[in-house]
Amino acid sequence: MSVPAPPELLAGPFRGSAAVRRGLLTARQLRHRSWRRLFPDVYVHAELPVTHLLRVQAAAVLRPDAVVTGASAAVLWGVDLAGPEDDVEVTLPPGSHPVRVSGLRVRREPIPDQSLCRRRGVRTTTPEATTVSVARHLPLDDAVAAIDQMVVSGKVDLEPVRAAARELTGRGCRRVREASALADGLAESPQETHLRLLLVRSDLPVPVAQFRVRHGTVFVARVDFGWPDRRLAVEYDGTWHAEPGQFREDRRRLNRIQAAGWRVFFVTAADLHRPADLLARLGAALSR
Repeated sequence: MSVPAPPELLAGPFRGSAAVRRGLLTARQLRHRSWRRLFPDVYVHAELPVTHLLRVQAAAVLRPDAVVTGASAAVLWGVDLAGPEDDVEVTLPPGSHPVRVSGLRVRREPIPDQSLCRRRGVRTTTPEATTVSVARHLPLDDAVAAIDQMVVSGKVDLEPVRAAARELTGRGCRRVREASALADGLAESPQETHLRLLLVRSDLPVPVAQFRVRHGTVFVARVDFGWPDRRLAVEYDGTWHAEPGQFREDRRRLNRIQAAGWRVFFVTAADLHRPADLLARLGAALSR
């Protein structure tokens, strides 16, 4: 027999002990499979899909005194830099009581008041502070990709991020400044950022990112990278191309690009694992 679900408990995470105290559930009902425990004493209805955003909201219920930071803050701003299984990152003031909870990554460092705000009812950091926070804890190229994703989302502009990076001190500050200098805020996926970095660091001519191909004066398509003088486009071929109906539209788009006199060189995730071979093939294509 299913447990009736009080409407006020269906929207999101709640404290189990508070629900029992208010008479919304009994302790026995709370143990029913209708409810899923995300953190100690923090539950959600079992029908709610467990996303990183849901786990962030649960962490805020568990620790309302904490600030959601890093990739978890990015998710609050609508940029999926963390997945459902990733730890939720929160930050507490220096000297706060140690917290060890499975599924939480707890940092202890001061956050300036001007970097704090609320998003979806959760204490978190501004988009600029979030971007810098993510970048300072990642390897360089991943940091560049994260900055690009934050900028292309429209939640933050690149120049304020660079300004915040210049003001940053402490661990990771040099990496953040370098990453923000390398970012262009144009790549629509992390893989495109990694491909761009590979190209600009190579001996090949530097391509134009997000180039707009035209046939005469008519816009044809925007390609990931282009060498207009060679009329060669590079497209990162991600898994989204396998979505229903996408294959047909891709072929129509490819035909339009080719009709405009352009060649298209496709790059896959596997190619990025063989950079020397990829650059050699691209160099050959550019020489034709």
